[in-house]
Amino acid sequence: MKERLIELVEKEYIRTDLPGFKAGDTIVVSYKVQEGAKERIQLFEGVVIRVNGGSVAKTFTIRKVTGGIGVERIIPVNSPMIEKIDVLKVGKVRRSKLYYLRELSGKKARIKEIRR
Repeated sequence: MKERLIELVEKEYIRTDLPGFKAGDTIVVSYKVQEGAKERIQLFEGVVIRVNGGSVAKTFTIRKVTGGIGVERIIPVNSPMIEKIDVLKVGKVRRSKLYYLRELSGKKARIKEIRR
């Protein structure tokens, strides 16, 4: 009984307008950033190295390398700050957590792409 009530409340906050993606996919996240009174949209493009949790608490970690420095960002899937998510490439990986990419650089850090 209690679980059903929790599910009913959580359904209001779960976003259904975002595409499905998994670890290994290259995505672009359009994220709203507040700077003082102004608001702008910042794009963050990278490889999803993990998807964690479920329901309202679902998050994903996205990684990109900028100027030789790896940058990772953990983003809640149901965040109202996400404008949209675009899937650029669907990666072919055999793991759900791609932490090994942190130690790799250059061509070794590439992920094979599934052709659509």
